[in-house]
Formats: sequence, structure tokens, C-alpha cells
Amino acid sequence: MENRKKLISAKGNKKVHMGVIPGHFATNHSHINYYVDLNSIKTSFRMARETAKMLAEKYVATPIDTIICLEGTETLGAFLAQELAEANVSSVNNGKDIDILTPEINSNGQIIFRDDAQAKIWQKQVLLLISSASTGWSVERFARCLDYYNGKLVSACALFSAIDEIIGIKVESIFSPADIPDYNTYLASDCPMCKTKQKIDALVNAFGYSKL
Repeated sequence: MENRKKLISAKGNKKVHMGVIPGHFATNHSHINYYVDLNSIKTSFRMARETAKMLAEKYVATPIDTIICLEGTETLGAFLAQELAEANVSSVNNGKDIDILTPEINSNGQIIFRDDAQAKIWQKQVLLLISSASTGWSVERFARCLDYYNGKLVSACALFSAIDEIIGIKVESIFSPADIPDYNTYLASDCPMCKTKQKIDALVNAFGYSKL
């Protein structure tokens, strides 16, 4: 599978790249015809720093109090907070102390913020930072959670996103299906690869893949 991997550079910054592998892959809520490998962006401090610069440009005019990091994006979140707070004087976040949080996920898959962390959420302007958004399911689930804690989700920010908006929430990204022209995502019941009995190559999530 690895010998099919291709690197794609971000538009405007050749120092940032993702890997893509064609095939038949299953997530916990869809089937996709490409595995999008974003782990290098999340684990390389140089690439995370360059990516944060690109993302920060999208939020010069958006007040942000807290960045919530999901799917292993904590390193990127720290660089993004730094870029937002140290941006030029025209940025509304210049000089701010932006909080960075990772929520707890309980055994039922629920997103939880403990009592001592809730002050960072309550009536705050929150930016969600995730690895990928193929269907918007993760963004929608987090938005429902944030409503419970009385926070305001101002935007979702993904390294790769197949959507531009979900339930009225803007989704910004570095990479999109325009970088993978024949990328598709399907409900498991509608997957054409399953219908032709094409073997599933691997189970995938935001942290990687497990071959079958």
C-alpha cells in the first residue's frame, strides 16, 4: 500500500505537504477512495510551524479566545496560537493570551470538559482545530458539545476538508478535494467499491491506518 503513496504540496507553501494513497478505506462513519496522510504535519515541528502561519492568515479578523485541539493537533494548535497572538497590529488577536485545550473523550465517545477547564469555554470565542473533515460529522458533534458548555464556535479549521461548511459553521482548510480531483466519500451502504466487492485496504482514522 505504501508504494502507492504520493506527496502533494500545499498551494503557496511547498514546505507543507500531505500524503495520499488510493484504495478502499473505511472510517467509523464512511468509506473513502483515498487515505489522506496528515501525520507529518502534526509531528514535524517545522511543518507544523509553516502550516500554522498559513492557517493564521485566515483568522486575522476573527477574535479567538480558545483553540480546541482534536485528532492529535496539539503541536499545531500551539504554533497557531502563537501566530495569532503575534500577528501584525491589524490582527484582532494581537497580544492576546489564547488558551489551548484538548477535551476528554469518555468511554461512550462523548466530548467532556472537566469543571476546572470550563472557564476556558464558557462564553468564549472558540476555534476547533482538527486533522480532517470528510463528512463534517466530527465538526457537528463538537458544535453540539460546545453548545452544552455555552461556548461560541466561530470556525472549524482542518488540515484537509472535503466540505466548506456544516450547520452554518465555516470550515477552513489547507488541503481540499481540489488537491485530489477524484477523491470521494460514501456512506457504507452506498459505497460503489463495496458493491463491486473491492477489498477494503485498511481501517483509517485521524491517527493513521490499520491494514486488513
